[in-house]
Amino acid sequence: MKNCLVTGADGFIGSHLTELLLAKGYKVKALSYYNSFNHWGWLEDIPENKNLTILSGDIRDPHFCREMVSGVDMIFHLAALIAIPYSYIAPDSYVDTNVKGTLNICQAARGQGNIRVIHTSTSEVYGTAKYVPIDESHPKQPQSPYSASKIGADMMAMSFHNAFDLPVTIARPFNTYGPRQSARAIIPTIIIQIARGMRKIKVGDLSPTRDFNYVKDTCRGLLALAENDSAIGKEVNISSNSEVSMLDVLNTVRQIMQSDAEFVEDPQRMRPGKSEVFRLFGDNSLLNSLTGYKPEYSLDEGIRETVNWFNSEQNLQKYKAEIYNV
Repeated sequence: MKNCLVTGADGFIGSHLTELLLAKGYKVKALSYYNSFNHWGWLEDIPENKNLTILSGDIRDPHFCREMVSGVDMIFHLAALIAIPYSYIAPDSYVDTNVKGTLNICQAARGQGNIRVIHTSTSEVYGTAKYVPIDESHPKQPQSPYSASKIGADMMAMSFHNAFDLPVTIARPFNTYGPRQSARAIIPTIIIQIARGMRKIKVGDLSPTRDFNYVKDTCRGLLALAENDSAIGKEVNISSNSEVSMLDVLNTVRQIMQSDAEFVEDPQRMRPGKSEVFRLFGDNSLLNSLTGYKPEYSLDEGIRETVNWFNSEQNLQKYKAEIYNV
């Protein structure tokens, strides 16, 4: 039985990854961002498990990180600030959490005997595609402070592999969606507004394309990389090998929810012109060649599962449909 640490376990992807690891028989230390309410985010939705230990803390503290990684064989590093709109407002906090936090995790892993690290990146580091499908050699383009901080974090993690032989893999998921996702993301914000009976659905730019991945597939990709030593020292996309426009996705959501609501453009949901990433379409051939990974969920299947989750009043009441979640 391997002992894992999941940072950012209280978040959207982290909570699903924690569930997958427990189901596969791993012992999991799950890091929840410290708060005085003793609230564990989405980990609150996971039943008690003898193999699950929940910690509260902050990756910005190097001393805490050294203590936290003690006794683990593998680290899935997901803790990060991820909201692009908020990165325009508070970019300094993104450097502290995403770059310095990753430095702290890598230092701690190195200090405990070079623990295996799966560092979670983002397709946003590529910016608008210069060619498609986007492979791992595509140039990095920081089109937001968020993406700049993630490029910095990725390079920090890889520097520890190159300089100190830390067994690092950079896992780069494209646009993940599913149950528990923040309302700042396009699919949940549409589902929530329709579920609350709104007739005019507020949206941003519907012309960009994205490579959408259901959260369970993203987590399978992360675990596949962690269990494959040939992925060490590599940057690896987790993608569906396809693209779809925002408008087509929203029409799919509307059809599944049997809604005739109207989409209206909301200026506060628009990125600055040069910051918008207009095309993302990932190449997952490297992941497939290393691990045999293929997505299990079609976009339609994933959206249906997501809609079903949000249609539960118990889940829906955790979201504020009338507020734009930056």
